[in-house]
Amino acid sequence: MTDQTKNYVVQKSDAEWKAELSPAEFHVLRQAGTERPFVGEYTDTKTVGVYKCRACDTELFRSETKFDSHCGWPSFFAPLAEDRVEYIEDHDLGMKRVEVRCANCGSHLGHVFEGEGYGTPTDLRYCINSISLTLTPADPA
Repeated sequence: MTDQTKNYVVQKSDAEWKAELSPAEFHVLRQAGTERPFVGEYTDTKTVGVYKCRACDTELFRSETKFDSHCGWPSFFAPLAEDRVEYIEDHDLGMKRVEVRCANCGSHLGHVFEGEGYGTPTDLRYCINSISLTLTPADPA
């Protein structure tokens, strides 16, 4: 699944990933699978904090960019920083989509869509699998 020509900061064999991830996590993160809609733990979460890559713990999104898209998966209008994610053109379903991966380890996160009319500052919807993320709540100050 990952781009074998790219050298990611975090590189592990499939056996190493399988030892660290659950079968469902491995399927989504390392084989570009998709979890079923409306079942992910972060689909409706309103907790303030930082969303990290479940595979390598890289900070990817902040709760301030999360919005209700009602699509069945957590949606964000921007990553924490553009260097945290990478984009891969995806034609797997017979249509052009843009896959979003963690730039640190190459794990599949979801897809990004443009021009759907959501009232967000970027007109982008990062449709991300909950199973690809872990949420670190902000410290109550």
